Amino acid sequence: MKLADFLPVVLGTGFTFFMTVLGAAMVFLFGRQMKQSLLKAFMGFAGGVMVAASVWSLLLPAIEEATAQGKSGVIPAGGGFLFGAVFFLAVDYVLQKLHAQKMEKLRVMEEMGGKQHLSKKMTMLFLAVTLHNIPEGMAVGMAFAMVSQGSESASVTMVSAIALAVGIGIQNFPEGAAIALPLRQENLSRKKAFFYGALSGIVEPVAGILTVLIAGSVKAVLPWMLSFAAGAMIYVVVEELIPEAHVESGVKIGTIGALVGFLAMMVLDVALG
Repeated sequence: MKLADFLPVVLGTGFTFFMTVLGAAMVFLFGRQMKQSLLKAFMGFAGGVMVAASVWSLLLPAIEEATAQGKSGVIPAGGGFLFGAVFFLAVDYVLQKLHAQKMEKLRVMEEMGGKQHLSKKMTMLFLAVTLHNIPEGMAVGMAFAMVSQGSESASVTMVSAIALAVGIGIQNFPEGAAIALPLRQENLSRKKAFFYGALSGIVEPVAGILTVLIAGSVKAVLPWMLSFAAGAMIYVVVEELIPEAHVESGVKIGTIGALVGFLAMMVLDVALG
């Protein structure tokens, strides 16, 4: 791929990273904690956006690209989706095991008078959010990789890629805040809390560029990687975002947010496309 082909990828993933930074910057505006109803609305909205994006910006383009290559669209779409979901299921399982081990060590430290429990929990939160940003960076990178292939539908794909970047960027806003604000609550300085919140999003440009490098050299893997990113994103939505949007919530604010997010992303992808 030419160097110019990476410019849309850098801009797209740079925008999603910027939104994470913007969310982390809320630590300078709010007190020590974001209002829970607002956070739940953001999480639900993010889940709806990611579900719609997985369908219209990832799975459908994966099927279309495979068909254009003279292959069945079902196998790469279904197979890639399954691989993405299973891969992050395995990663999540490993993280839970590591988390359980760390919590046991911290319990012993607390009994000995240690005060590191919450700071370690924040470390786990940081790692989890950073991990979840990887498929998002992959998704944006792959969407713009479709544009770089120069197919006849490149203009439509560009609209989809931009819509996906905007949707994921919106979703990244509460993630940055979700890390920075609790860190501030643990008496970290605003600057340090902002730094860690922003740092969680840096993997998106990295993942996007690396994905495009791989996909650009082997066009045949594009449908598989698009659907892989879709499977990973759906797993994140089902495992993390939707449950988080409904924890201790008597009002269906998370459900409403998810419906609005799905509708907004669908309109953005279909109407503009």
